[in-house]
Amino acid sequence: MYVASPGLSSLEISALKTIALLFMLALSAGVVDTIAGGGGLLIVPGLMVAGLDPVSALATNKLQAIFGTSSAAVCFWRKGKARVKDQVFPAAIAFGCAFCGAVSLSYLDPAFLTVAAPILLITIAFLALFKPDPGDVPRKARLSLMASSLTVIPLIGFYDGFFGPGTGAFFAMGGAIFLGLAVDEATIRAKFYNFASNFGGLVFFSWHGHTSWFYGAIMAVGAIIGGNIGAHLILTHGARLIRLVLVFVSLAISIKLLWHHGFLQNLVS
Repeated sequence: MYVASPGLSSLEISALKTIALLFMLALSAGVVDTIAGGGGLLIVPGLMVAGLDPVSALATNKLQAIFGTSSAAVCFWRKGKARVKDQVFPAAIAFGCAFCGAVSLSYLDPAFLTVAAPILLITIAFLALFKPDPGDVPRKARLSLMASSLTVIPLIGFYDGFFGPGTGAFFAMGGAIFLGLAVDEATIRAKFYNFASNFGGLVFFSWHGHTSWFYGAIMAVGAIIGGNIGAHLILTHGARLIRLVLVFVSLAISIKLLWHHGFLQNLVS
């Protein structure tokens, strides 16, 4: 006798919808992260809607992000656009400083960064928007790679572990401003540093049990696809696309941070 199998329960349907939403968010964030950084702007709120607390959302975001940045980095390497051995030392510095930044969350109040980060991101947006050829072509370097690895990269790496929003944009513009790189090359190098800084923060957060491995694994698949799409878009469209996305993402993160902490509400009230 044939017995019809029962349909999915409302709880199972809700779980499947959450999984599909997180997958699509990770794919979209992978594209944005690869081109300009700032994919966490999509991921962290999505994970909190899925039921994670803020720290777990940040930790799981770093888990999925390392897959997106690593897939983009591999794509650039296979196309001959990056020399991996040249990035090992600065990436190692970014890893260690991001770990220290995550540790410092237990001792320091990140509130001051809610103002500092938007100001820096808005500055990046205006530099990219209004300065003629902002890194479209290589320029004379202000710092050597070694000097940058001991000054600029540690600061950004620490920031990523401690707070995070806009790290990819900071790495990219740091390369353009201090190393004199064209913005597309600076963005490519930023993938290696951002991978390392995400990994450094992830080690600390996972050590303390904050990471959702189930959601992270689902989102990793989307991040890999998105990272590859973003890498191909950079290789195809170059600096112009990076500039447009960088401006949009920098302003979007700034507005979100300022609104979340009440600064914009006070202005309009």
